Amino acid sequence: MTVTIYHNPACGTSRNVLALIRNAGIEPTIIEYLRNPPSRAVLRDLIARMDMKVRAVLREKGTPYDELGLGDPGLSDDDLLDAMMAHPILINRPIVVTPLGVKLCRPSEAVLSLLSAPQRGAFAKEDGDIVVDADGRVLK
Repeated sequence: MTVTIYHNPACGTSRNVLALIRNAGIEPTIIEYLRNPPSRAVLRDLIARMDMKVRAVLREKGTPYDELGLGDPGLSDDDLLDAMMAHPILINRPIVVTPLGVKLCRPSEAVLSLLSAPQRGAFAKEDGDIVVDADGRVLK
């Protein structure tokens, strides 16, 4: 199974999603999107494949969202994409792409519906929340 994750290693949710993918025995293609942001066309395609609005993929916390006035409901999708291209930190993460679909994996266990391989063992998120038991059964 080919899996791609648009990843920010500084984000706990993104790290948890990466760990869940690996717990299924899959080594994904990792795109650190702050270093290598997707092109505008790729980002637009990912958003369409997630069946989300552009605004729903816009990250507010820890970004220049407020200072750029991105809360303005009059801004078009193109305006929002322009901002995300100029400031990739505005792209919410992690976005995971598999043959089963594309999803913004928040919370991290959302990735499980995109993986055809079962979890191979216990998994707890960084905060200690147990998601998979020792037998590989998903608890959440």
